[in-house]
Amino acid sequence: MAKEVILLLAHGTPDSIEEIPAYLRNVVSGRPMAEEVVKEIQHRYSLIGKSPLTEMTYKQAEGVSRESGMPVYVGMRNWKPYIHQTVQQMAAEGVTHAVAICMAPHQSRTSVGLYRRAVLGETGRAPFTVDFVDDWHSHPGLIAAFAERFGPAYYRAVQQSGRQVPIIFTAHSVPQRTIEEGDPYEAQAKETAALLASRLGLTPHEWSFAFQSQGMSGGVWIGPTVEETITALHMKGAPGVFIQPIGFLCDHVEILYDIDIAFREFASSLGMKLWRAESINDSPTLARAIADLARQRLSSAVGAQY
Repeated sequence: MAKEVILLLAHGTPDSIEEIPAYLRNVVSGRPMAEEVVKEIQHRYSLIGKSPLTEMTYKQAEGVSRESGMPVYVGMRNWKPYIHQTVQQMAAEGVTHAVAICMAPHQSRTSVGLYRRAVLGETGRAPFTVDFVDDWHSHPGLIAAFAERFGPAYYRAVQQSGRQVPIIFTAHSVPQRTIEEGDPYEAQAKETAALLASRLGLTPHEWSFAFQSQGMSGGVWIGPTVEETITALHMKGAPGVFIQPIGFLCDHVEILYDIDIAFREFASSLGMKLWRAESINDSPTLARAIADLARQRLSSAVGAQY
């Protein structure tokens, strides 16, 4: 008897500061990492206490299961539960087919590509068939979920500022060489921002786009950076900025430290305030969007299966 399920894939996060060195080795696939970089990341985690990414991904999975009526599994690339462990569990529990959906809606070989490789393993074939969703950056449900988070927070920003506040949509940066080699990530991230701006009825001069959280391991990463964008808005006389990340689906260190601490301090150094939209987290609208993605794949059998 067939057993069809949904598999949610995410980045993963350490459970404690002490686990960060081992976690970072997973992130960079075992390559050496400078000690000062490790200590800096440990410092950032110490300021936010703990990243809720893994806990929130499980909550998202519960929502998707309710909306879809299907079993939903969770696997992490860089920490427990590791994707290969989840795949083994699925096989042991009789799974025959899985729709694999990354909790990173924009396609990039630096994220989605690595998730795919982890699911398929060294043999290039999982112990059950897999329909891998490469991207879902333009799904109407995803845009709706972001829009729901925008309104209340932006209203507070305008009330506190006494005037309209320029908006910055952000996504995680990737190495420039990745884009030069044909990766669609940059174009997809900007498309999500444009779709959200259209849904919100924003005019082009009311919003801008920036890439955040550039890597510390060297090389050129795509921009403009958030700091560059805030500075440009400061030069235009903006009293503050409103940030809505559109490349992240839940709170984690890139939100709780990079935006809430580092970018807020940077804006303050320029005499500006910074506000942020709440992350999607366990939004029912997001859960419905992911459930819809899975139903579409199961009903149409589109996409390559492995």
